[in-house]
Amino acid sequence: MAATRSGWRYGLLAALLLAGGADAAVLPEDRADLLYHSYDGGGVEVSGPSLLVRKSLGDSVSVYGNHYVDTVSSASIDVLTTASPYADERTEQGAGVDYLRDGTTLSLAYTNSDESDYKADTVSFDISQDMFGDLTTVTLGYSQGNDKIGKSNDPAFAATATRQHYRVGLSQVISKNMLLALNLETITDQGFLNNPYRSVRYLDPLSALGYSYEPEIYPATHTSDAVTLRARYYLPYRAAVYGEYRRYGDTWGIDANTWEIGYLHPWRENWLLEFRLRQYSQEAADFYSDLFPRQQAQNFLARDKELSTFSSRSLGVTVSYDPGLHWNFIERTAFTLSLDHIQFNYEDFRDLTKAATPGSEPLYEYTANVLQLYVSLWY
Repeated sequence: MAATRSGWRYGLLAALLLAGGADAAVLPEDRADLLYHSYDGGGVEVSGPSLLVRKSLGDSVSVYGNHYVDTVSSASIDVLTTASPYADERTEQGAGVDYLRDGTTLSLAYTNSDESDYKADTVSFDISQDMFGDLTTVTLGYSQGNDKIGKSNDPAFAATATRQHYRVGLSQVISKNMLLALNLETITDQGFLNNPYRSVRYLDPLSALGYSYEPEIYPATHTSDAVTLRARYYLPYRAAVYGEYRRYGDTWGIDANTWEIGYLHPWRENWLLEFRLRQYSQEAADFYSDLFPRQQAQNFLARDKELSTFSSRSLGVTVSYDPGLHWNFIERTAFTLSLDHIQFNYEDFRDLTKAATPGSEPLYEYTANVLQLYVSLWY
């Protein structure tokens, strides 16, 4: 459940641009962002730093590099019931280049992610074209990822997965105050797609618990489609409102809906406030069950709570402050604090830390807090 990073800034920027008419395509600004992020919920703690630096080379090229670290400590409900708590660290390195010519922007990026039992490499290509007096923007993109999966308690285990991501988007200036955007995505996955550590449970009258465990088995292919509609509206007193709806469906039988609304408000000359509310709900995968009737009950088996029927609600606030500081080559600075509180409720995933007759344990729920603190420098 990754949290959004700094999308609120882009929402306000779009609204501000619309207030004075759309500009031609431009390269991203030269800037550096230093981020500290933290997630705490459901027995999982994730934290670490990230550094993103971007620099233009002339008027047509912009390059960037990113270094990101996650330190993970997990005693989640899955770990407590089938394994031992663990700690791990994931590092991610990324680099990219944008090339601008007239109203066309070409982008190429590479990302490498590395942890003790999982390695991933991803290459992405995107093209963006402004049309009709820069009032319409069309984007096309493609990414391919190649993952290598290991298992810390089994050195002989080795598996791979390939992921392809196709995307197309259209944004349209409706008026000087309003922008609409429509995005379509298709993702295809092939290979080993489940977690090698995760198990499912099945009824077993010979077990003292009344149930036993066996490994998960997922299909070797997975295709998902998503459509997202976004709207931004600039208010007369320099504030902005936005809304988003996303519909998701896949070949595993999961259907999901996401709603989000937000409000951005400048305060005095140096402060920017954002308030947002998000609602997510999904139906379970076809081969998911909290408790199977017997061992090897079907071809595919899953008990990952993220494939179950559940919903989440989040309330977030972001505060950004620009002190107007200038140091030598530093043209502008900004300090940002972002907080989100999330409530998860599962409808068919049960809490096995509470003793009860198999299948009648209380349904699982938990809350999580996401914190992001970052400093931005323009130069």
